[in-house]
Amino acid sequence: MAVFQRGEDDGLARGARAIVALPDTGGSGRDAAARLEEAAGLAEAIGIEVVGKLQFRLRQPKPATLFGSGQVDQLAVAVQQDEAELVIVDAAMTPVQQRNLEDKLKAKVIDRTGLILEIFGERAATAEGRLQVELAHLDYQAGRLVRSWTHLERQRGGFGFLGGPGETQIEADRRMIRDRMAKLRRELAEVSRTRGLHRDRRKRAPWPVIALVGYTNAGKSTLFNRMTGADVMAEDLLFATLDPTMRQIRLPGIDKAILSDTVGFVSDLPTQLVAAFRATLEEVTAADIIVHVRDIAHPDTEEQKADVEQVLREIGIDISGEGGVPVIEAWNKIDLVDGEAQGELLGEAARREDVAVLSALTGEGVDDLRITVAAQLTQRNRIRTVRVPHSDGATIAWLHANGEVVERVEEGDLIRFEIRMSDSDWGRYEARS
Repeated sequence: MAVFQRGEDDGLARGARAIVALPDTGGSGRDAAARLEEAAGLAEAIGIEVVGKLQFRLRQPKPATLFGSGQVDQLAVAVQQDEAELVIVDAAMTPVQQRNLEDKLKAKVIDRTGLILEIFGERAATAEGRLQVELAHLDYQAGRLVRSWTHLERQRGGFGFLGGPGETQIEADRRMIRDRMAKLRRELAEVSRTRGLHRDRRKRAPWPVIALVGYTNAGKSTLFNRMTGADVMAEDLLFATLDPTMRQIRLPGIDKAILSDTVGFVSDLPTQLVAAFRATLEEVTAADIIVHVRDIAHPDTEEQKADVEQVLREIGIDISGEGGVPVIEAWNKIDLVDGEAQGELLGEAARREDVAVLSALTGEGVDDLRITVAAQLTQRNRIRTVRVPHSDGATIAWLHANGEVVERVEEGDLIRFEIRMSDSDWGRYEARS
């Protein structure tokens, strides 16, 4: 069995043997077995070998160890029998609980937040993604220095010549973390500014932006590939996509639109990640329409929907339906739903204009989604009448670039355009006049 040592490197070794422990307080409406499977899936997403899954009912979380003493003993036996090097607790833990469990189990212990941060750290592919992950990890780690460092009693600097005991190691470490976080925030602010410039350029173009959002592993990337012909990583893994990807697509009646694939959401998404990945998710805030991809075959599909909507609200997206960003639900994985239940879902979807039922894997229903999205986008565009002098070539070019010319009629020195245009583009046109 591997000997556990606490050190400065908190990374998780690929292939590490782990036990997943779910503390069930009974306060969640989620299916406990599905929650345990999701936690195991998160671990397997970064190559951890899950050798045991344990569920514990907690009447009251213990301040010192989270679990009761008998449950800690059960965990210790499982760690020894399964030769586990790692225990993953599917809950948020305090630094004290984490340290005490490590001492008692003689294995490394991480909580749900730490695990998600590890996944993001391994998967982030762009410079921006890596900056965001590091910032989130430092924010999380700042409160856990007492666990991560073994030299807390040492003191750095100060030989007594100037009086005073000098700066303790933990104070210096915290100061370095604060300095590094400040630098990362400045770099991310610059990235966000650049991304904003790109968005401004897209807004000046007539192309609508469609953002795919959804719970992790709902099938967003598979749908993205199906609709764009791209080859974005799409595997049966949690958090297969981290960095946003954008591609051009055609829709019925719309020659060009931009489809954006985004990071998957998850229940209890760490606060650090919601804040740190705000820049990435700004692509969603700039979207003309949001397609919420749902795994309709999952036992917790309604709870997953609520989690996604909560994160959208946290990053400032209005999905109320009253002047906010319109949302279409793509009920994915219908091929995994049994006959009677499938019939009920199809009947419910038929009564709604904001739902498309599909299987991104087989392609069934994807054309219906295209039609639904196109109808929603064109519904927001009204036909306006504009008269422009022949000599005003700049305005004529702008109208062609920012709207759909339905009719063009010569009227002496003027040209009358019947043009389909969104309210926002019409406002920009009026501002030009």
